[in-house]
Amino acid sequence: MSLLWQARFFTTVNHLRDLPKLQVPEIAFAGRSNAGKSTALNILCNQKRLAFASKTPGRTQHINFFSIGGAHVGQHRHDETRLDEVRALLVDLPGYGYAEVPGAAKEHWNALLGNYIQRREQLAALVLIMDARRPFTDLDLQMLEWFAITGKPVHCLLTKADKLNRNDSTNALRQARTVLQSYVDETGKPFPYTAQLFSAIKRTGIEEADERLLSLLGLDKTAE
Repeated sequence: MSLLWQARFFTTVNHLRDLPKLQVPEIAFAGRSNAGKSTALNILCNQKRLAFASKTPGRTQHINFFSIGGAHVGQHRHDETRLDEVRALLVDLPGYGYAEVPGAAKEHWNALLGNYIQRREQLAALVLIMDARRPFTDLDLQMLEWFAITGKPVHCLLTKADKLNRNDSTNALRQARTVLQSYVDETGKPFPYTAQLFSAIKRTGIEEADERLLSLLGLDKTAE
């Protein structure tokens, strides 16, 4: 049983001022709309409806937080007497990539997302969700550029790997790792960026992703 299976809804925010005040590590999940972000979160947490995909892709402009550990009351409240038991937070960022999002909403989303991923001290790492058939779109690369200034780890899940044959999936993974290795610090040392294949349908890569996430959260030594 993974500690990620303890994940429960914690809170949702639409402004930086409302971000949780907890001093626990966070991992944020980002990805293009329809890349399989919600599905990946649900599979990794062994739940069917923890994360929801918007019926209108690209419209959701909120950041949703799920806690590992702690107690919860209702759908939109948390038990303040048990906050000290929360050990980590999983963060579901809005999906990106749909042109029909209104201009004002898009500007708000960009400001909220950019400030969160670049300035959030508790943010330990970013999980970038990409369709294995169409990885590293311009928006995916923009996300990497935004996050690169932090120097923090990135783990890429190449989802829907079941849509590719073995040769194509191997090539997709190799190409992804090549792109990630191109991100280096001022000394020329590559950033701690990793990638793997993932399929919800065939349940490929679940254990590998679980181990990586728990390690990034510092919970790997206490996983059950």
